[in-house]
Amino acid sequence: MKGLKKKRRIQIIIVAAVALTLSSALVGYAFRGGINYFRSPTQVAEKMPPSNEIFRIGGLVEKGTLVRGDGKTITFDVTDGNKAVPVHFTGVLPDLFAVGTAMIATGHMKNGVFDAQQILAKHNATYMPKEVSDALKKQGTYVPPQGSS
Repeated sequence: MKGLKKKRRIQIIIVAAVALTLSSALVGYAFRGGINYFRSPTQVAEKMPPSNEIFRIGGLVEKGTLVRGDGKTITFDVTDGNKAVPVHFTGVLPDLFAVGTAMIATGHMKNGVFDAQQILAKHNATYMPKEVSDALKKQGTYVPPQGSS
């Protein structure tokens, strides 16, 4: 009787370990393409990510760099106050997108230019995405918006 209980416990432990391993593998597989890392323009300029890596870049739209091309094509530079990275985007921009405003774009690097697939802009005069404000603070160029505490 003791041998049977010991054998049953070992079987349960083995089944639980296999189930845990399988569930961890499934979670990892599900997240394989859904995690996008944030990089500041300085980080991108210092170490260029591989062209097949999709990531997010954020900062301020640099003044004097916004160029509207044919149709829905737009190019501009995004800066964190230290370095700037050129951005190319084809699509409809958010209504609040403007020069000097905070933005975050998702995409990949292509021939030294960030090819954006999606652009998000701030929603009011006092909001700045956390990743962008953290990157600007790290560079020492963060200026709190008027009216923020």
